[in-house]
Amino acid sequence: MSETTLNPSASTPLWRRSVTRDLVAVLILAAVAVALFFLFPSNLALLTRIVAMMLLVLSLDLVTGYSGVATLGHATLFGAGAYAAGIVAAKFGITDPLLMLAVGALAGAAAGAISSLVILRGHGLSQLVLSIAVVSLAHEAANKLSGWTGGSDGLSGISPSALFGMFRFDLFGRTAFIMSVVLLLVVFVVLRIIVRSPFGMLCRGIKQDPVRIRAMGAPVYFTLVKMYAIAGAVAGLGGALSAIATKVVGLDSLSFTLSAEALVMLVLGGTGKLFGALVGTLVFVWFEDRVSAINPFHWLTIVGCLLVAVVLFAPKGLTGAAEAIWKRMRGARS
Repeated sequence: MSETTLNPSASTPLWRRSVTRDLVAVLILAAVAVALFFLFPSNLALLTRIVAMMLLVLSLDLVTGYSGVATLGHATLFGAGAYAAGIVAAKFGITDPLLMLAVGALAGAAAGAISSLVILRGHGLSQLVLSIAVVSLAHEAANKLSGWTGGSDGLSGISPSALFGMFRFDLFGRTAFIMSVVLLLVVFVVLRIIVRSPFGMLCRGIKQDPVRIRAMGAPVYFTLVKMYAIAGAVAGLGGALSAIATKVVGLDSLSFTLSAEALVMLVLGGTGKLFGALVGTLVFVWFEDRVSAINPFHWLTIVGCLLVAVVLFAPKGLTGAAEAIWKRMRGARS
């Protein structure tokens, strides 16, 4: 009996299986978004914030999960996108939401490429220190340039026009949420293609053994710079989305705390897994919001206990634990 007979999926072309998995992933995300839209109509602002954070964590996953770059300064890219979108709207009157997203993506990509030139010069602990220095400098620059950024008061006066001239950004947040979900689905599919491409496989190889990849003649440094620029564009989209949805940009979008929380979300969901970045963000932000509302005095303790439990009992994150359980179930059935 041939291997194809024993395993029918072996006869299926690899590209077709990849397309099928991508389609299933998109349908799952769309179904979850539709369910949340109808189940929590009064929490659409929070859900839009979650989507913006998902874009940031996806961006971090490209750099840390797939490329092995240690960073605690990823908020620099998110904040660059947020401030760029806010400034063109408040200072130059460019209020079309799609143009604001494009400006945010370009600013995030530029910030990613520039900051990577510094961060990638270090290794290990020095890389973390350089990334913290970068986000601290960006935070201080935004604070000092108060004429453009609003300083500690924040950048206000952001009034995005109707999407396609028809759908206004209402107080309930319906338009912002629907736009954010469509944006997330598009970005997710594009990133799935990128991480499976030869470029994405090269980045994985650099994470595993950069010395060997360099010996093979591949440009390790500039490959990581390119991935950092792509990650910056994704984080910039998240920042621009946040500016459009909240209509204000504050210094918290460039804070070290935001960078640390993004890393926690990534570890919670599972590094090196795009779906894990989404799951970790949803669980962390939703849990944080619910617990802080129930117990405003000790919610940090409860969140900390959750994170300790996940790290101890699910070191590969929630998605890694789910995959392990699924494999055990399939093994038991066979």
